[in-house]
This record gives sequence, structure tokens and C-alpha cells, in this order.
Amino acid sequence: MNDTPEASVPQPASPPAAAPAQAGARAHVSVVALVALLIATLAMAAAAWSWFDSSERIRDLKTELGRRLAETGKDVSESRLLARNADDAMRQLSEKVARIESQMATSQQQQLSLEALYKDLSQGRDQWTLAEIEQVLLTAAQQLQLAGNVKAAIIALEGADNRLQRLDKPQFIALRRAIAADLANLRAVPSLDKVGVSARIEALVARHAGWPLASAQVSEAAPVPRSRGRAGDIGQELWAELKHLAQIRRIDGNEAVLLPPEQAYFLRENLRLRLLSARLALMSQDQAAFETDLHAVSELLSRYYNTRDAGVVAALKEIKRLSGLQVAQELPGIDASLATLDAYKGEH
Repeated sequence: MNDTPEASVPQPASPPAAAPAQAGARAHVSVVALVALLIATLAMAAAAWSWFDSSERIRDLKTELGRRLAETGKDVSESRLLARNADDAMRQLSEKVARIESQMATSQQQQLSLEALYKDLSQGRDQWTLAEIEQVLLTAAQQLQLAGNVKAAIIALEGADNRLQRLDKPQFIALRRAIAADLANLRAVPSLDKVGVSARIEALVARHAGWPLASAQVSEAAPVPRSRGRAGDIGQELWAELKHLAQIRRIDGNEAVLLPPEQAYFLRENLRLRLLSARLALMSQDQAAFETDLHAVSELLSRYYNTRDAGVVAALKEIKRLSGLQVAQELPGIDASLATLDAYKGEH
């Protein structure tokens, strides 16, 4: 700012000797300007070349970028396709997993239902088996109490024990022990062949019709020789005929043996009924009735039948042997088995 007023002050004219200096200065300025122009030209050329090179580079970059963008787009498309396929596969896999889970849930429900059904069936089977065993035990108890049939009771208890053995469950161990104890008690009872004794009584019933009565005995008179032509002989023959009309027999004090023919039938029927009553007393284990009926049969045979007949003698011996039998036995019960079964039913 201080130099400006000085520039506006007119300078005094230079001397002529300064003209060559001014010309040299101008030439120097021209060279500088030319160099500057050259430099500017070179700079512009360099700039142009740089611009051209940059343009080429940019064009190459654009081409490369476009190519890469195209490749990237293709990769993106492929990636999208792969992603879509992956989504479809994932969706299908999810559906399959959902179906499998549903099937597993259904299978678990079916398994639970089957387990519950099996449990119910098992309990129902156990209850059915216990009901059958209870019926068998009651039948065995009735056989013991009513008929005294020890063999039938043993068979029934053995069958019940076999059923429990096939089940093979620990909750039935106490019941099996009770059945085993009752079986041991029953097997210790002395056996009586009721069938054989009954057959012996039936044999007596079958033969009773052939036993002769005491009233049918006929004494055989000695034959009287007959002569012809004499009065004495005729008298003897007449006397012999008169003796056949009336006979005197000794009946050893059995004053009631002379039965009319129509009462012989009732006598034999009474004897048969007594034998059948003894057989019934044998089956019912009635010792008193058994002995009473056999004693009555023995009395009838001894009083009204011919005791010299071999069949009557054999019948009396058989009846004596039968009277010595002990048909009434003290039989053990199966109360332990029934009580154990009732206790198990009460607990369950």
C-alpha cells in the first residue's frame, strides 16, 4: 500500500544508455515467457495425457466394475437362487420335522395308551384269574364239607397252584404258600377207597335176590318102601302120606321166620334199601348211620335168611368187614387259602 503513491509519481526520463538494458530485459522476459509457455504447454500436454490416461483407467475401471458388478449380480442371483433353494429345503425340512414330531407325539400317545391298556388288561387278567381260583377253592371246600372228597379237593388246589405258577407274579406268593400248606394237610389224611367200598355194597345189593329165606327150608323125608298086596303095607303107606301133610321143624328160636309168600318181597326190598342207605351214609361220611344200616342188614340176614347157605354166610362176613371201616374222617379245611385270597382282594 505504501508503494502505490510512489508508482504514480512520474519518473524522470532515463538516459539513452539504458535502452540496451531495457532490450535485454525484454529479451529475457520473452525467453521466460516462452519457457513458461513451453512449460504450460507441456503441463497441458501432461494434463491432457493424464486426463486421457485417467479416462482410460476410468473406462477400464468402469468396464471392470461393470464386469464385476455383472459377476456380482450373477453371484447374487445364484446366491438368491441358492438362498431360495435353501429356504425351500429348510421349509421342507421344517415340515418333515413337524410331521416327525407329530408322529412322535402320536406314537408317544399310542404308547401311553398301549401301556395303560396293557396295565388294565394285566389287572383284568389277574382279577379274572383270582376269580377262577376263588371258584376252584370254594368248590374244593364244598367237596370237603359235603362229600368229604379229599382227592377232589387236592386236585382242585393243585390246579389253582398251577395257574398261579404260570402267572409267576410276586404278589401271589403268599397265596401259593397258603395253598401249599392246605395241600400238605390234605395229603396227610389217611385215604379211604370209597369207590371200592361202594362197589362192595353194590355187589351185595346185586346178590341179595338169590339168598334163600329160612322159611323156604324143606326137610327131606326118608323114602318109605311100598309093598303091594298087603293090608299092613297099605296102612304104612297111608301113615307116610299123613306125615307129609304135617311136618314139625326146629327153627332155633326164630319165631318170626315163617313169612307168608307175599311178605318175602317186602323183606328183600327192606334189605336192599338198608344196603343202599349204608352206601349213602358212606358217601356222606355218616359213621353212625353206616354202622346202623349194616347192623340192620346183618340182623335181617341172621333172622330171616338161611344161615346155612354159602351165599348168606359170605354176605354176613362181608358185612362184618364193612362194619369195621371208619368212614367218618376228621378232614382239614382250606381256610388258610380262602383267608389269604380274601385278604389280597381287600388290599387290591
